[in-house]
Amino acid sequence: MSEDIINNWQYDERVYDGTGSSVKYPDSTIEACHYIRLVYKLPLRQAQGLIESLLTKLGMTRLQCPDYTLLSKRLKQLNFTAPRFRKHERPDDKIAAIAIDSTGLKRFGMDEWHQEKHKVNAKRSWRKAHFAVDEAHFIQGAVLTDKNTMDDQVVGVLCQSIITDVEHVSADKMYDTNAVYQTLENHFPNAEIVIPPKDNIFADEAHHPKRMSNLIGCFALGIIGWQSVRQYGKRNISETAMQRYKNIIGNTLHSREFENQSKEMLLGCSILNRFTHLGMPKSYRVA
Repeated sequence: MSEDIINNWQYDERVYDGTGSSVKYPDSTIEACHYIRLVYKLPLRQAQGLIESLLTKLGMTRLQCPDYTLLSKRLKQLNFTAPRFRKHERPDDKIAAIAIDSTGLKRFGMDEWHQEKHKVNAKRSWRKAHFAVDEAHFIQGAVLTDKNTMDDQVVGVLCQSIITDVEHVSADKMYDTNAVYQTLENHFPNAEIVIPPKDNIFADEAHHPKRMSNLIGCFALGIIGWQSVRQYGKRNISETAMQRYKNIIGNTLHSREFENQSKEMLLGCSILNRFTHLGMPKSYRVA
């Protein structure tokens, strides 16, 4: 927690204007509490106890932690729609590449151990988290949808949250539709779109020109050759981001309401971006 958050932790003087009292805790305090909860993978009550202990250890006895019911209610009211901590410096000659992909996050419910022990059945349900990740491993855009939403339907929403210049966009063949190509071209006119063609696609003048170019390239060079020439390997950064999210934040959403689940996922992405600011391991091929 930064010094600025501590100094503005709560409003001791609240204004009553006849329409209800003002909030006691600003959004920055609510965010900080949820960051701690997600990093340590704690339920809300345990997170409240941990934060109260931290404030006591710091000698700030006049400060109070928001109770767990307030943390739950205020979560969906946080005013942001994209992951935080996205801005970063990069060399001017470095290509800004974006990789798009999705993964499943399990909704809160009884786990497999509980079902087996008590001989009960629980319907499994998932949410889909869609990520747009740049080549520096910062999550530039993230959207949570229900499990029935197709990957290509959220590309436009992801593009609206991207604030960096993009010259290279990659995704898997699930995004190989004319609508996706048109959406990407509208948002990034000069970007190179690298999406492998679907297995059942055929040449047609009605297809988007860049889609036809990828199809012809795959036929001419073979799928492996085409991937090498078009730098399709950049798409692996989205796979890495999804694995980082599941290993660090977890593969389960603890909130029950969809709006809270969406904010919870965005906060998790913000945590990963903050970790990325601190440094990423440098990997290199040895064989």
